[in-house]
Amino acid sequence: MPSSELWAVDLFGRVFTLSTAGQQWELCRDAHLEFKRVSAAAPCCWGIACDNQVYVRVGASDVPIRCREEAYENQRWNPVGGFCEALLPSDRWPWSDVSGLQHRPLDGVALPSPHWEWESDWYVDENFGGEPTEKGGWTYAIDFPHTYTRDKKWNSCVRRRRWTRYRRYKSRDTWAKIPSEDDPQQWPDPFSDLSVGGWEITDEPVGRLSVWAVSLQGKVWYREDVSHSNPEGSSWSLVDTPGEAVQISCGPHDLLWVSLWEGQALVREGINRNNPKGSSWSVVEPPTSENGILHVSAGVGVVWAVTKDRKVWFRRGVNSHNPCGTSWIEMVGEMMMVNVGLNDQVWGIGWTDRALYFRHGVTQSELSGKTWKAIVAGRECDGSRAGSLSSLLSAGCFFGDEVRGGGESRVPSDSEAERPGPDPERDVEVAGPASTPAELPWTNIDLKEPKKGPSHAAADFPEATNLSSLALLPLGLEEPDSTDCHALWAWVSGGGCAVEAHTTLKWFTAHSGLPASMQMLSLPITPAQTAAWRKQIFQQLTERTQRELENFRHYEQAVEQSVWVKTGALQWWCDWKPHKWVDVRVALEQFTGHDGVRDSILFIYYVVHEEKKYLHVFLNEVTALVPVLNEAKHSFAVYTPERTRQRWPVRLAAATEQDMSDWLALLNLCCCESRRVHGRPSPQAIWSVTCKGDIFVSEPSPDLEAPERWLPCDQMFWRQMGGHLRVVEANSRGVVWGIGYDHTAWVYTGGYGGGCFQGLASSTSNIYTQSDVKCVYIYENQRWNPVTGYTSRGLPTDRYMWSDATGLQECTKASTKPPSLQWAWVSDWFVDFSVPGGTDQEGWQYASDFPALYHGHKTMKDFVRRRCWTRKCKLVTSGPWLEVAPIALGDVSIIPEIPGAHGSGPGIALWAVSDKGDVLCRLGVCELNPAGSSWLHVGTDQPFASVSIGGCYQVWAVARDGSAFYRGSVSPSKPAGDCWYLIPSPPKQRLKQVSVGRTAVFALDENGNLWYRQGVTPSYPQGTSWEHVSNNVRRVSVGPLDQVWVIASKVQGSHSLSRGTVCRRTGVQPLEPKGQGWDYGIGGGWDHLSVRASATRAPRSSSQETAGKRRGEQGLASGPSKVAGAPQETPNPVCC
Repeated sequence: MPSSELWAVDLFGRVFTLSTAGQQWELCRDAHLEFKRVSAAAPCCWGIACDNQVYVRVGASDVPIRCREEAYENQRWNPVGGFCEALLPSDRWPWSDVSGLQHRPLDGVALPSPHWEWESDWYVDENFGGEPTEKGGWTYAIDFPHTYTRDKKWNSCVRRRRWTRYRRYKSRDTWAKIPSEDDPQQWPDPFSDLSVGGWEITDEPVGRLSVWAVSLQGKVWYREDVSHSNPEGSSWSLVDTPGEAVQISCGPHDLLWVSLWEGQALVREGINRNNPKGSSWSVVEPPTSENGILHVSAGVGVVWAVTKDRKVWFRRGVNSHNPCGTSWIEMVGEMMMVNVGLNDQVWGIGWTDRALYFRHGVTQSELSGKTWKAIVAGRECDGSRAGSLSSLLSAGCFFGDEVRGGGESRVPSDSEAERPGPDPERDVEVAGPASTPAELPWTNIDLKEPKKGPSHAAADFPEATNLSSLALLPLGLEEPDSTDCHALWAWVSGGGCAVEAHTTLKWFTAHSGLPASMQMLSLPITPAQTAAWRKQIFQQLTERTQRELENFRHYEQAVEQSVWVKTGALQWWCDWKPHKWVDVRVALEQFTGHDGVRDSILFIYYVVHEEKKYLHVFLNEVTALVPVLNEAKHSFAVYTPERTRQRWPVRLAAATEQDMSDWLALLNLCCCESRRVHGRPSPQAIWSVTCKGDIFVSEPSPDLEAPERWLPCDQMFWRQMGGHLRVVEANSRGVVWGIGYDHTAWVYTGGYGGGCFQGLASSTSNIYTQSDVKCVYIYENQRWNPVTGYTSRGLPTDRYMWSDATGLQECTKASTKPPSLQWAWVSDWFVDFSVPGGTDQEGWQYASDFPALYHGHKTMKDFVRRRCWTRKCKLVTSGPWLEVAPIALGDVSIIPEIPGAHGSGPGIALWAVSDKGDVLCRLGVCELNPAGSSWLHVGTDQPFASVSIGGCYQVWAVARDGSAFYRGSVSPSKPAGDCWYLIPSPPKQRLKQVSVGRTAVFALDENGNLWYRQGVTPSYPQGTSWEHVSNNVRRVSVGPLDQVWVIASKVQGSHSLSRGTVCRRTGVQPLEPKGQGWDYGIGGGWDHLSVRASATRAPRSSSQETAGKRRGEQGLASGPSKVAGAPQETPNPVCC
């Protein structure tokens, strides 16, 4: 999990951040600002400064915040001058927005605030629906408004074109002042509190935030239009309240609580996607009538409060359906304030010591936690104090009782470290509840009175002297946690801090793991001494082994071969009809010959009509062991070449998940031993991912891409790697990237195993915890009738009223389970508003009948409707993968290494598309640093969906509207290129994926058609036209040898039909780049494939070279020659 940050403000108004992966506070340096309080979210932090102005700090990122401004130029045709700007009085403005209602001249579009800057000047957008328009970008119609086309017709009386300009948010990693309203009458009063949340409101668009504030007069305000693309928002709007507010807290979801002057609390109800400001208020009484609520904090499903007597309270029964909760529970401790962050973790500031505390033991089953734990992390500004002590210790100065006079050697305090000089008369404003005069930091806070300890020896060391953090203590006494005793905190915000329930944090210990006395007594050991010590031990062990074995070399081997057997009870999906699960006994026998070669046989014993029979599988013939995860069974499939051609693997099921994992790991280990495949995959390996997210890898043999006697795909051995991914891409230099279902990017660490593969089947290092989140979708269907309108009563021929996307399977909320037993629900069902075609405010899509094209608005001809319900589930596993934060990706491509190419530098080109459609180029990728260093944003005019980089740095991409683009002038010295060239798509097709090899360019459209780009040459890399190759294709991957591999949607075998099958294009040659047929491999259930690392070329004999030359002279007129013993090719196209 990537690190996140905890935000806090000390009594001097300085803002600090503490990373979940670190143990030291970092100062947010700003020379002119002091803050009262802050409120953080994952992408940003809002704050109120001492000048009563609101500021926002957006974190730096490799992906810029860009916003597109549009203006339309409208013209009408007249018989005299043709098309001109002389419009009719009833027409729209000559320069307008897309609706034509607002006047929008180019020189009238201004930046919303000084924190924005223009990227470029205005230019004409010549892309229309994924296809290029005529020169000038004009689109034509009969009249305003009407349906526009890119072709001019005889009745085209009006035309328009779109002018585009991008602006970029430039105030990153700094405090940006929120601009005031243009009208002084609309300015709100100075704010006393604010809160940021609501970024996970059910069904809310990704990136939107809810910013709430309370003014000095007790009014509640809401900031409109705050989102990822508009971090400042647009304006403040007043929200009426039944009382005067003091403090406000907004949770990540839809919880909003407000504390009143009278001591009561207000709860906002009706907050949802369409109304983020809510609809009404409910009053919650304080825990006791004597002491009202002073401070309140809302989380995902909890609410904590502090009353006026500084007692801490926990609200029971709070959730989205009951935001008011049921009752109060008193907690231990006295706090000045508390704050609830992500995952309902809680932080607080102590009332007496102003120290920062973390609520330990908060889990989903125990939301109230167990105890308060003090955070003792150091701060940057305390470095001068530590540096002085280090110099004294290095000089050999041992301090005894005279250390108490350490005030004589002056060390600058926290306040002096940040200000030009001490000013004892200066007033320091303290944010938070009323403080006593003794708490105001008039003097050096390091001179705080020491606490009396129970031991006289411990009391001899004052707690707050400048040397106390490294004071030497007698052996046997515990060093007090005084590292952070100088920090007096005023505010804390954990809205952007994600702490998992069982995460180990470094906040609760000093920087050194040993007490100062132990550190002084430890002897330094240099790396050279350690290396010499290890070398000496290794030599001694080697000599001892040789001495012990020397006396037994003349003995004969006692056992020529060994037999090892493992038995168990499983279930088997029988081969005959009716197919069903039957109980069987299985036995795995492993033989070890005198030559050391191991071989194994799996026996399956079953009973048919009271007759005992068995089925055996030689593990050296097994090509894949694939987990088949479903709702009810812990099953896996055993593939052999014959079973692959039949599309009918041997399916076995275990009683528990642990039994299945044990058998799967053991069988995989035996298969790898039989084939002598061990360790990490080679850099030329072929990677693939199943539809369940399991990762498989295959080592290509030299005969795999042989021009004549090529190795059939069904004989390839696939072994499973640990982890869980949706997409994987590899490079022959060992760089492998993957993308999860939640768009998280992962990089391969070089290990193997993980997950259920432990012990000998897994490496001991480079295995890390990996998690993934995916969504499960079901559809609610309704039909209209004249009496009651839309209801859940359909016709007898209709689909199920609760079904999957096809309508063929019934799926209700209660009956729908996670994809397998390894997944667990992490959310409730909610409506998905992001389905293609759009929805109305309630999420419904309308159509004339089932199935048909759905749209988001109701018409007179719409008799049916549907809406999509979504629920998130999470899987936690392990594997050789490390997360690449913080940008979520949708697609990734790594440059393939061309065999025999010279001059390949240390850098490896890697391009990606973010989940928002931004195109990125990764810098610093190499074998030693496969994760790279930073992202370089590549500007686009629209969101993209797919990208691919070829072996000669030719970059192709596909936009979300189905259009193709080529990036010009990409090179190692210019990794981002210079501009995009629009490539027309195939006629009446929308592309969704592209793959580029050494010279070949293949693309896939939304209908499963595979296309080849003709005419691609070094002088004209864009090519000339698209040529259809095949249909029924789900995914395509082109390798460095221009080999073409696909995932076919359907392949018919002798026994069954498989969906998602690995297929290789045969007959691919320089004069026949499209190939001639298909060779079917493993399947079904495969979803992704990458052959971009497979650069293994078979050696060519002299006779093959001569034959190749002859075929080249004949121009392949007679097609490929048939070779005895070679697999027969399947003619075009791939179909079921």
